[in-house]
Order: sequence, then structure tokens, then C-alpha cells
Amino acid sequence: MLAVAAFVFTYYTFWALLTPFLSPTSPLLALFPPREYAVAFPAILVLVGGSGVAAFIGRVMMKEARKRRIREGKAA
Repeated sequence: MLAVAAFVFTYYTFWALLTPFLSPTSPLLALFPPREYAVAFPAILVLVGGSGVAAFIGRVMMKEARKRRIREGKAA
């Protein structure tokens, strides 16, 4: 898993930071998607990841509130 993370980091770094300095006719540019996606992919990942975290926190809070209501109902 560490090797995959290192590869992704290296690939993304080269794609986002070094390809703008290559000539438009360079054959290396064929290995990468358009540079506009270098911003779009991480932005989408952050949005999806943040939504997942928010949904998880909301679900946990709703379960805790439900447990608290049941406990208070039985205690009363």
C-alpha cells in the first residue's frame, strides 16, 4: 500500500508541477490527462471525502440521540 501511495504521489507531482514546463510536442505528455484535471480530481476527492465524513458524523449523532431518547423514556 505504501508503494501505491508513493507511486500516486510521484505521478501526481510530475503531472501537476513538471508537465507545464515540457514542450507541447513532448511524448511524455501522452502519459498524462489534461492539466485541468490535476485540480479537478483532488477537488472532487475532497468534496466526496468531506461529504462521507459529514454523513458518518451525522449518522453517529442521530444514533446517540435515539439512544438518549430511549434511555430517558425508560427512566421516566
